[in-house]
Amino acid sequence: MHQAVIAATGLYTPPFSISNTELVEAFNTFVERFNAENAAAIAAGEVVALASSSPEFIEKASGIKSRFVMNKTGILDPAVMRPVIPERPNDEISILAQMAVEAAKQAIAAWGKPVSEIGAVICAASNMQRAYPAMAIEVQQALGIEGFAFDMNVACSSATFGIKTAADFIASGSAKAVLMVNPEICSGHLNFKDRDSHFIFGDVATAVIVEDAAQATGGWDILGTRLKTVFSNNIRNNFGFLNNAAPEGIGAKDKLFVQEGRKVFREVVPMVSEMIIQHAADLGVDPQGLKRLWLHQANINMNDMIGRKVLGRDPTRDENVIILDTYANTSSAGSIIAFHSANDDFAAGETGLICSFGAGYSAGTVFVRKR
Repeated sequence: MHQAVIAATGLYTPPFSISNTELVEAFNTFVERFNAENAAAIAAGEVVALASSSPEFIEKASGIKSRFVMNKTGILDPAVMRPVIPERPNDEISILAQMAVEAAKQAIAAWGKPVSEIGAVICAASNMQRAYPAMAIEVQQALGIEGFAFDMNVACSSATFGIKTAADFIASGSAKAVLMVNPEICSGHLNFKDRDSHFIFGDVATAVIVEDAAQATGGWDILGTRLKTVFSNNIRNNFGFLNNAAPEGIGAKDKLFVQEGRKVFREVVPMVSEMIIQHAADLGVDPQGLKRLWLHQANINMNDMIGRKVLGRDPTRDENVIILDTYANTSSAGSIIAFHSANDDFAAGETGLICSFGAGYSAGTVFVRKR
């Protein structure tokens, strides 16, 4: 049995950022136009008037102040309110694969070894742009990697599920090194006309190289990985090749991201907290002795509560990393951004936790120790 190590990470940040103020200005303009166009129906009780929003409401509800996106103008146009990203010809690299390649190049450069040593590529993300061919195979080709590649989707938990899968490949000897990428254009599946969710997501791509410890120099020993799923309709997105209905019509709203936020909070926080504490106990790790938590960046209130339950006290921002304020919720990539951005100060032997959770419900824990 081979030991797996997180050897390197990479991050691609899109070129455009949207502040809460900019987003609210576009949303409120849309609301004013909708209410004016439907004034008679609203007065007759046939249509419910839409409520405006504010930057303060968004920050209090989520901790988000801004988000990065691949297209800004379409999102901020009250007549469009979605990212406008032209479809590319089949002989051109797809946009998600391109984002993944950029993150991967950064990870490979940090790793300092040739891609010929990578035996597999996993593209683990929640917002896939097509059914097939796999984006992972496209990334594999673009980087000149041999071996095999495939896509996997476990919503916001995709990265931790991907790390677990990569570690299993290492353990079995199927590969000596695995590249796992998480390209996310979450803005493409977000309903920018919904006051309660239009601010949640941002776009990004991350990459992780998992390697056999026998050949690794430095990095992070993976002490243990654990996965959990429990079915729930409280976070759902029905968009797919069998049901990509027109924007208007019966059931159209659930073709984009929808959630029952309060139910998610009540059900996911205890599930994830208990999972972390139990996994730590099984590994012989004191959860209160963890130097840092790199949690999925879903909502600052969820992250604070999970951190409090795991550490047994209020966590500091240094212990419970938050990148929500500038990146927003980036689905599968959030915990990896946190890990990538805040691990330079670890000494050998110090431990931390990468954890993600989301639709499914799904959750994954990865305990790591600095080598």
